[in-house]
Amino acid sequence: MAYQGVLTKMSTEFLSPIQYYLVFENDFIHMNQLLDKKLKINFIKHQCINCKNDRPIYRQGFCKTCFFEIPQAADWIMRPELSTAHLDKEDRDLEYEKKVQLQPHIVYLANSSNVKVGVTRKSQVPTRWIDQGAHEAIEIVEVPNRYLAGITEVALKDHVADKTNWRTMLKNEIQDQDLGEWRNKLKGYIPDEAKDYFIESNTETNIEFPVLKYPIKPKSLNLDKTPEYSGILKGIKGQYLIFEDDTVFNVRANEGYVVDISLLS
Repeated sequence: MAYQGVLTKMSTEFLSPIQYYLVFENDFIHMNQLLDKKLKINFIKHQCINCKNDRPIYRQGFCKTCFFEIPQAADWIMRPELSTAHLDKEDRDLEYEKKVQLQPHIVYLANSSNVKVGVTRKSQVPTRWIDQGAHEAIEIVEVPNRYLAGITEVALKDHVADKTNWRTMLKNEIQDQDLGEWRNKLKGYIPDEAKDYFIESNTETNIEFPVLKYPIKPKSLNLDKTPEYSGILKGIKGQYLIFEDDTVFNVRANEGYVVDISLLS
């Protein structure tokens, strides 16, 4: 059985454990059903997820031209504090920017390799936490736009990490933390403009991933260097496929790659 299509980040269903789906244009694969089975991944070509052309992928699934032109790849995506739609000020496409930026956003704490602060649209909870491989997360503030979330994250970054160590996350070298305690500790550092949006009391969200065996020394599969790979799937965490030989494949980092995935056993 073989499937072919352009990679985009896996869709998820918040169950215990998380259910993962690799969605192609005309088909999808329920990845949980492939655990303990041997898969073969063949890289065929690049296909920018915006213009659809066969061009080298630059970042985030986009070719270089699209990355520097389309609003979906503007700087405020990665740096929410640069958002300007609330000022009626355009960056690349004001209509798009208003649609995305002027909606409720959450500043949260997630524990994947360590406790980190992050920002996501409210509509992306808990998807964002799942994609990061966090086994627990909690909301700190809910604000009406992306800018307020961004300046809150910037203020809190001085007191808590804002990056995940992907190797630690994949090896499952994690410690449970009292995220409610962390949230209360960080409350005093929230900027004045966002203080009224602090969430006083809510509980941690706990997330279970479908992993049979964690890698000891994860090594990342690079399709440009290794266009053909086969291995037994032992787990899925964050947006990573984990194989028996400690190879890990970051699906999201390979958006825009057209692949053929076949089941060998």
